[in-house]
Amino acid sequence: MPDEIFAGLRSEADSVALDWAAVGAYLAGQGLRLDSDPAPRQFAGGLANLNYLIHLDGKPAVLRRPPMGELPAGAYDMAREFRILSRLPDALPFIARGLHLCDDPAIIGQRFQIIEYRPGLVIREHMPPELAGRPEIGVRLSNMLLETIAAIHAVDTKAVGLDDLGRPAGFLARGVSGWRSRGLAAKEDGTDALHRDVGAWLEKHLVPDGAPGLLHNDFKLNNIIVDPVTFAPRAVVDWDQGTRGDPLFDFATLLSYWVHEDDPWAMHDMEQMPAVEACLIPRAEAVATYARLSGRDMSDFLFHRVLALYKLSVIFLQLGLRYRNGVTAEPRYAPLTGIGTGILEFTHDIAQGRAF
Repeated sequence: MPDEIFAGLRSEADSVALDWAAVGAYLAGQGLRLDSDPAPRQFAGGLANLNYLIHLDGKPAVLRRPPMGELPAGAYDMAREFRILSRLPDALPFIARGLHLCDDPAIIGQRFQIIEYRPGLVIREHMPPELAGRPEIGVRLSNMLLETIAAIHAVDTKAVGLDDLGRPAGFLARGVSGWRSRGLAAKEDGTDALHRDVGAWLEKHLVPDGAPGLLHNDFKLNNIIVDPVTFAPRAVVDWDQGTRGDPLFDFATLLSYWVHEDDPWAMHDMEQMPAVEACLIPRAEAVATYARLSGRDMSDFLFHRVLALYKLSVIFLQLGLRYRNGVTAEPRYAPLTGIGTGILEFTHDIAQGRAF
């Protein structure tokens, strides 16, 4: 087995343990052989779902399951993600196909799925040193990101049997009420006023839903496996939040990770996309490029920007709450509450017109 296939993996000792005997017995009943050599290894990166490189009948594949512990209602939906991954490859070449869904949570404590393995480069919190600080690379990566998300939003969901995915009607209004509720449930002590102010702004500035499209809901650089030479997308991954709704919200989610050098500390400390190291184009230019590629009206985009960034702050607060409540003791979760509150403060600044 070539060594490069193991790049980006945790060691066996550092991988979160699963009951591989139970997985192997289950897969054997489905006519699949889980190989013990090489042993399953967890992919590095990510704060939520657990992904493992496994080998089935001598070929690499990915086993994906939700995080350990109690899960928020509707989150980390393996069945929804598998449905998307079993159909969307018929429309887009950069989607790894879903191969099998285990719908029995008794096997390893949660449902899990097996997904096609696609090798390539994953750019995580930092750029590879040989690619960092090169504006020409930044332009190529920027264009790849914008062209790829525009292609996702242009998918004919009816043609691939996903036209009943999600509930597009009322998508934005539900987003406001839902994320306000989740934010208050996960907030850091002393931040009630910030949550109330941002929530009230969103209620006041709510805009009508745009024409529905397919949404990834967490589209960013580390959810794309790229060709290490051309930077073309080989696979867009992490579809467990996929749905249909207003595509401008999905684009705003990407923009939430599109950090500028002069953004507040929390935007850098979240380390979700190395936009500065990568020399990505400015956010305003990204908005104009997406508008040109998609043909969408961006005149109400400030609302989508604030809602998406508020959602991001709440997600960090929820992850931080897992540490505060003792669900996880992993040190990387310790600073997430502070980062979530910092993102919330930046969201408030954007809503008040002090930043974009």
